[in-house]
Amino acid sequence: MTSIEALEAALPAMTRWRVPGGRDVDWAVLEAALGTALPSDFRALAEAYPVLVVDDFLVVSAPAPGAEASWGAACREDEILQDLYEMGDTEDYVPYPRPGGLISWAESNAGDAFYWRTGPTDPDAWPVVVRTDNAEWFEFPVGAVAFLAGVYGRTIDVPGMPGNFPGDDPRVLGLSD
Repeated sequence: MTSIEALEAALPAMTRWRVPGGRDVDWAVLEAALGTALPSDFRALAEAYPVLVVDDFLVVSAPAPGAEASWGAACREDEILQDLYEMGDTEDYVPYPRPGGLISWAESNAGDAFYWRTGPTDPDAWPVVVRTDNAEWFEFPVGAVAFLAGVYGRTIDVPGMPGNFPGDDPRVLGLSD
């Protein structure tokens, strides 16, 4: 089972938003603007789905076809993370494009942020890092899609999240490009 299939099994409400034939994201443009390749599980998710909002709480980002350069540039210029770093509130994490820097791929409406910790290795080996709204940091040794499948399949627990996360029957909204 692929990580996308595992996520769809854990979060079946998302499947109604799958884009038949894919979304045709120009990964070369995005990765040139960002300065790095992205994990293959995320590329597969972004090709199959638009931005997803789960339970009006978690927003899973996806680049829009035609806006890849601006999506990549926005990831490089994460002002909130940069401010936290300058204030010394990121533990040992640093913003991208510094070596090992964080790139955001999701956020909650409560102020939680979900990142990849980049590295010199293959992007498919990048772990997920979560910064809770309580300024706690947690790292998980899985990719973004496997992380989401684990959270919604209830095999991954994220400390510091609201008590109702994840919901018992999560609703999913897909935001069109």
